[in-house]
Amino acid sequence: MASKSINKMPIEERAKQFMPFAALRGLPDALAKKEKILVPKIELSPEMEEELDRQMHRLAKGKMAAVVYFQNGEYIKITGLVARLDETSRLLQIVNTKIRFEDILQVET
Repeated sequence: MASKSINKMPIEERAKQFMPFAALRGLPDALAKKEKILVPKIELSPEMEEELDRQMHRLAKGKMAAVVYFQNGEYIKITGLVARLDETSRLLQIVNTKIRFEDILQVET
């Protein structure tokens, strides 16, 4: 009986058989976003309010600033140029992001 030669699959091709299959592309990222922990908004003490007021007075249009603010159950830090500082509307705009004064926790200039 003659033995048949079997064509062996290259190792790289065999490894592909066991690679994970992502049927729903982007699902892991979507789930990670859902897993974020929501936090309550911090109530500022009078001392914290005074310090924030001092920090806010150092802001000027066209100046770089880093701002930590509350939005949708989380604190976000944004760094960029101050595009608008409206004391009447109580609104700060860093590049294209508009932030209400009452949502600001910290400002670094």
